[in-house]
Amino acid sequence: MTYVHGTEPAEQERLKLMNRLINEPSLRELGLTGGERVLDVGCGLGQFTRMIARAAGRDSTVIGVERDAGQLDEARRQAAANDEADLVELRAGDAMALPLSGDERGSFDLVYCRFVLEHLSDPLGAVRQMLTAARPGGRIALQDDDHDLMRLWPPCDPFDRAWRAYFENYYALSADPIIGRKLVALLYEAGARPMRSTWIFYGACAGDPDFRFFIDNVVGVLTGARALVVRDGRIDAAAFDDGVEALRVWARRPDAAFWYCMPYAEGIRP
Repeated sequence: MTYVHGTEPAEQERLKLMNRLINEPSLRELGLTGGERVLDVGCGLGQFTRMIARAAGRDSTVIGVERDAGQLDEARRQAAANDEADLVELRAGDAMALPLSGDERGSFDLVYCRFVLEHLSDPLGAVRQMLTAARPGGRIALQDDDHDLMRLWPPCDPFDRAWRAYFENYYALSADPIIGRKLVALLYEAGARPMRSTWIFYGACAGDPDFRFFIDNVVGVLTGARALVVRDGRIDAAAFDDGVEALRVWARRPDAAFWYCMPYAEGIRP
């Protein structure tokens, strides 16, 4: 697995921003009723993991798993800073080999995974791991990107070229930039019974107070991946940088609109 965005401080800040923008709609889709046992696979900074725990309530058990030591350290620091160190359990581990004891496997009411499968060379193997963690009748919920869904209007051609190079660089890393459209198929192939699919809108237009934050996140995505994308040779550094700057200029248009949707799918363990 190669995480295209890296884990530098600027990426940590971008992830905090992204969490602010998408956590509430993501939580609504989970439809928690309280008291659930929840496993969050690839929990990153743990902000959403803690939000899940708050929504599930005092009788819940929420475990977050993260493979990157830097992310895990920051997740624990943030939890402590918010006086929520005891709210969730954060474990070091990998989606391909979940760090669960024998009695924990097959015990979770909900196993959730967001923005992880797109980076894996074997996403089906990871979903199979998640299925073993869910109890019979438990839910497996997947949320991931389909980078081909992004649309800007009016068009911004220099940005589109940089975004296409970023998008196609996933294939060079044996990753999948359109994994989102495959989530239901992955659930089915892993042995789950698909029950629901939808998507979460992620966008805004000029005049929306959050518009600049959405644009800042896209800029952060591109700048964090710049070295890998340029090294891949699909675009030169000057053209890539022109694309990022063109997006910043475009965002000052009074008629600018940014459209993106994140696929979401759920299945049940038989």
